[in-house]
Amino acid sequence: MSGVVGIVVFPGSNCEMDCVESVSHLGGEGRLLWHGDEDLGGVDAVIVPGGFAHGDYLRPGAIARFSPVMTAVTRFAAAGGPVVGICNGFQILTEAGLLPGALQKNRGLKFLCQPSMIRVETSDSSLTSRASTGDELSIPINHFEGNYTCDDETLARLNDEDRVVLRYVDNPNGSVDDIAGVCNEGRNVVGLMPHPERACNDLLGSSDGSVLLGSLLDLVA
Repeated sequence: MSGVVGIVVFPGSNCEMDCVESVSHLGGEGRLLWHGDEDLGGVDAVIVPGGFAHGDYLRPGAIARFSPVMTAVTRFAAAGGPVVGICNGFQILTEAGLLPGALQKNRGLKFLCQPSMIRVETSDSSLTSRASTGDELSIPINHFEGNYTCDDETLARLNDEDRVVLRYVDNPNGSVDDIAGVCNEGRNVVGLMPHPERACNDLLGSSDGSVLLGSLLDLVA
C-alpha cells in the first residue's frame, strides 16, 4: 500500500498542490491537512510546504507555529514520524523548535528564484536515504528569507552529529557554512530551503528532487 503523506496548508501556503502532485507522481498519496486541524488523520508522513503562511507577518513561520496542527505535528515528530519542511515549511519548523537555527533575509536583500546545485552531506535522514554522500542535485530555490543562521555552538553540534543534510555548491543566499538543509537529533525531521517537489519530473527541468521525496516515501511504503 502506498504511504499517505499529509501536506499542511496554512493561509498563504502556495506549494501544497505541487507537493501533492509530486508525491502522487512518485507512487504515494498526498492528503491536504488544514492548519486548524487538531490531529493528522493517521497519515504516515508530513510535509510542511512552501509559501507565505499568514503572509509572513512578524517573520516567516512566527504565527504558523501556533496553529493547532503544529501541536499534532510536534507529537508526530516526537514519536519518530517523518516530517519535512520545505522553504516556508523549514522556517515554520525552526520557529516551532523542531529544528535548530533560524532563516533570515538573503545576503544582498534579493528574492531568489533560480536553479541551484545542492550537495548531499549525509544519507542518514528521512529525506536522503536514496542518495549517497557527495551526490549533487539540481533543485530550484524560491525565497527571500532563506539565509540559514545559528550560533557557533549549534553549528559545531550540527557538524559533529552529521546533521547538515544538504549544502549549496555555490551559496546563493549567504547561509552559514553553505547550509541548505538540516535534520533533528532523531534524523526524522528535516528542513530544507530548496524545492524538491519542483524537480520530480524531467519536464520541469530536473527530476533530482525525486531522490529526496522518494526517500521519504520509502519510509512509509
